[in-house]
Amino acid sequence: MDISKKSVKKIRELIVFTAFLVVALWKFDVVLDVLKAIWGIVFPFVLGGAIAFVTNVPMSFLEKKIFGRVKKENKIVVKLARPISLFLTIVFAVGVIVLVMFGVIPQLTRTMGTLMMSITDFIPQMQSWIREFSHNNQEIMKLVDQVQFNPDQAIKWGISLLGNGAGNMMNTTMSAVGSIVSGLAAFFVAFSFACYVLFQKETLQVQIRKVFFAFLPKEKADVFFKVCSLTYRTFANFLTGQCLEAIILGCMFCVTLSILRMPYALLIGILIAFTALIPIFGAFIGCAVGSFLIFMLSPKQAILFIIVFLVLQQIEGNLIYPHVVGESVGLPSIWVLAAVTIGGNLMGIVGMLVFIPLLSVFYTIFREFVYLHLKKKHIKQVTKTEIEEYTKEEIDKALALEETEGRRLVPSRDFSGHGTAVLGIAAGNGRASGGVNCGVAYESELLVVKMGNARENSFPRTTELMEGIDYLVRQAVQMGKPIAINISFGNNYGSHEPYN
Repeated sequence: MDISKKSVKKIRELIVFTAFLVVALWKFDVVLDVLKAIWGIVFPFVLGGAIAFVTNVPMSFLEKKIFGRVKKENKIVVKLARPISLFLTIVFAVGVIVLVMFGVIPQLTRTMGTLMMSITDFIPQMQSWIREFSHNNQEIMKLVDQVQFNPDQAIKWGISLLGNGAGNMMNTTMSAVGSIVSGLAAFFVAFSFACYVLFQKETLQVQIRKVFFAFLPKEKADVFFKVCSLTYRTFANFLTGQCLEAIILGCMFCVTLSILRMPYALLIGILIAFTALIPIFGAFIGCAVGSFLIFMLSPKQAILFIIVFLVLQQIEGNLIYPHVVGESVGLPSIWVLAAVTIGGNLMGIVGMLVFIPLLSVFYTIFREFVYLHLKKKHIKQVTKTEIEEYTKEEIDKALALEETEGRRLVPSRDFSGHGTAVLGIAAGNGRASGGVNCGVAYESELLVVKMGNARENSFPRTTELMEGIDYLVRQAVQMGKPIAINISFGNNYGSHEPYN
């Protein structure tokens, strides 16, 4: 049997892979220790890459808005644009942290003190309510009377807990100091690496492209960089939209609660802003905590807060979120819920934030993969709908054939000639007149939608017009190109005389 060199190479690679797999399973603990050691070495660089990725979004925005119009001849300003943008981004991030520390922590401390006093006052009221509701049932009241809360004992318990923690920490001082030093060192390396990546990102991009194009086929390298570009756009759009939406929602709650003179307005506003970063469930977590805090002071105001939350949540979900975040991740709602659930179970809150854009990237790639295979199989439709799609290549091929054969390939036909005439005015190439009579935008690429067949004494339905516009917009977004839509469609709907 004649075995080619390519087959021998594949067999050799399979044997080597099998050998490595057997050794890894045989010495699994050793392999695991080696992987942990490698992860400890590369972790600062992975952390630095994550910091650079997140920081690049606001830094690029500031660099574009502040220095975008500066001419390249002004070398000093161009050279300082990125350091200044990075500095402003760091100042903004530190400012947010300081605002939380000095704005939330003092109020949270006062809230805890007020909460203790509220619990002390609330327990007798609760016992009185239960006594009236149970008609002074002795067995129930015995259990209720056992519920007691002493603020002094709670403070002593907290101090003893901190004392035990401090004692345990003193017993392991050296290990604690070692962990802190190691963590600070790792963060310093990560931050330095992130700054280097941000300052030299164009150079690094060119170097990485050279490496991939040198060792991979051009088609695979193009696909890889296309996926990377899609991933960056998806993550950047998601992070930007989610953060902006959380800030708007937090400000709405802070202002509304302040106007209604409800307690903890600033605290609840900041709390909801932070919890709103968690998709779907985050704002409800903030609502639960806020309701509990207000309930300790006034149950009536707690009910009012829940009503305010539901109203603002509807405004945010229907008006603000679609415009701020919109379809930035391009993921259907059911897949968003699946991403949040899976990511939360695997990695907690971080998993919820990561899995939505990650699943969006996978969804987009898989959708293109499906469409590509359908196109290869020449499958135009998979349902009973009458929608059909024809590419430029298919239309050109049909025009080159005889009319009968061309109609078999592209059976669509303009019976009235209206669509053809309008298309000629909009973007005709002037071929029939030797280039004399051309359309308005004769070098444009065309996307033509023919709606359903007209019924007797009627045009196609308006819903078909909306579906056609939706199709055009989606195609333009998918191709990443601007679009201008011409709608030559309608009816005079009777006389235009003033008395009618």
